[in-house]
Amino acid sequence: MKTNGELQKDVQDAIKWEPLLHSAEIGVIVKDGVVSLTGIVDSYAKKMEAEEAAKKIKGVKAIVENIEVHIPNSYMKSDVEIANEVLIALKTNYAVPDDKVDVKVENGRVTLDGDVHWNYQKEAAKNAVSYLPGIKAITNNIMIKSKFNDMIERKDIENALKRSVIDDSNIEVSVSGTTATLTGKVDSWPHKDEAGRIAWKTPGIWKVKNELDVEYEYAY
Repeated sequence: MKTNGELQKDVQDAIKWEPLLHSAEIGVIVKDGVVSLTGIVDSYAKKMEAEEAAKKIKGVKAIVENIEVHIPNSYMKSDVEIANEVLIALKTNYAVPDDKVDVKVENGRVTLDGDVHWNYQKEAAKNAVSYLPGIKAITNNIMIKSKFNDMIERKDIENALKRSVIDDSNIEVSVSGTTATLTGKVDSWPHKDEAGRIAWKTPGIWKVKNELDVEYEYAY
């Protein structure tokens, strides 16, 4: 059980613990498990790292992320330069299928489109370009279109959750066509993310609706 002040300090300490980040750049406000992040950073990678650091803290239910990316003049690049570097990064990443991802860059903001067979390939595409200098934002619009035509078995997802470190006793799984939906409660955001990741590994899946609530008791 944490107070708002205790949770705020935990998130601040987590951000301070990340070598890439300067805690003075990022403000943290907490209200009943909802964490608001504000500030100005000089790279998209820092924005992403701050959010990931906050998500891993026990008691965080949701994040409102208002961090702005202001690229220093020394790191400024044209959209053409960024696009070329993004294409190279995607091509040299073994987890990203060749010629499956389309790239658009506008004012330093990168949009990824296309179709891949697995969610890990979609995530790999974003991760491959997240640390490139000069990028202000990344929008990942890549769609999952599995090559498997077998019917998705709900039991397969349930069994995979039981094998994991997650307490699955309050998780309900439903399947409709190529979509799996997770509902119920978990005790932390990392467990919510992990449950979604497990569901995404199901052959034939095109979409996962992760509607799990993070349940944590707060001190008032």
